[in-house]
Amino acid sequence: MSVHKVRPDIRVLNDSLEVPGIGHLPVNAFVLLAAQPVVIDTGLGLPDRNFLEAVGSVVDPADVRWIWLTHPDRDHTGGIFDLLAAAPEARVVTTFLSAGIMSCERPLPLDRLYLLNPGQSLDVGDRTLTGFRPPLFDNPATVGLFDDRSGVCFSSDCFGGPMSSAELAHADDVRAVAVDDLRAAQLLWATIDSPWVHTVDVQKFLGTFRLLRDRDPELILSTHLPPAPGVTGVMIDTLGSAPGESAFMGPDQAALEQMLAGFEPTGGGNQPAPGSPV
Repeated sequence: MSVHKVRPDIRVLNDSLEVPGIGHLPVNAFVLLAAQPVVIDTGLGLPDRNFLEAVGSVVDPADVRWIWLTHPDRDHTGGIFDLLAAAPEARVVTTFLSAGIMSCERPLPLDRLYLLNPGQSLDVGDRTLTGFRPPLFDNPATVGLFDDRSGVCFSSDCFGGPMSSAELAHADDVRAVAVDDLRAAQLLWATIDSPWVHTVDVQKFLGTFRLLRDRDPELILSTHLPPAPGVTGVMIDTLGSAPGESAFMGPDQAALEQMLAGFEPTGGGNQPAPGSPV
C-alpha cells in the first residue's frame, strides 16, 4: 500500500486490484488525524496488503479511537479485526444493518459498536463527522461522511472508476486522468456497482445529489478513485447521466473459456500431464 498526504490531517491508504476486462480499480482507506483519530474503512482482505503497517506509518494504532466502516463489503473490512486488536480503545462506527451483515461471517464485538445512521453526527474532539447516504452504492448499509471542519467528503464507493493503468490507480490526484477517460470510467463503475440506477425515477435520482451540491466539498475521497480535488460539480454531472447509460453485462462462459485458453502452454505438440515424467 502507498500513503498519500492530501491534507495536513488526512492520509489516503492507497491500494488497487486489477480486474480483467475492467481495469485497475483503486481500493482506498483513509486516516483522519482528528483529536480522536479516525480510520475510515480497512482495505482489502488479502494477506499481503499489510494494512496495519500502513496505518502505523500515519498514526500509532493504539491511538485510534474510531473506525468508520462505510459498509461491510470485503474490500472495506480486510483489516478491521487486526485494527480492533491493535486499537483497544477504538469503536466501530457503523449501522445496525452493517453489523448484522458482518455477523454472518465474523461478528463485530457489540460492546465496541457505535451505531450511526445517515443524517446523524459524531463528535471526534476537534470536528464533527456527519453521515449521509451517497447517491450511488452497492450495499444498502452504506454511509459516507462529511468532515465538517475540513469540508472533505468521504463518499465510499460513489464516484469510483477503474483506471486504465496501475500507475493511475495509485495517483494522488484524479486530474492526472484525462477528462473523457474519467467520465467513461465513472459511468462504467456506476453501471457495475449500482446496476439499479437504470430503474430509477431520474428526477428523484438527481435530487439525491442535492446535499452534495449544497455542501460543495472541495475534495471528494472515494474508495475506488484517486483523490478528487476541485472537480465535484463535474463529477456530479457525470453521475447524473448514469441512468441513461447501457447496462453492464459481464463476460459469459464462452468468454471465460476463451480467456482460460489464453493461459494454456503454447509451442505445439502434446504437453505432459502435471507430475508425469518428461
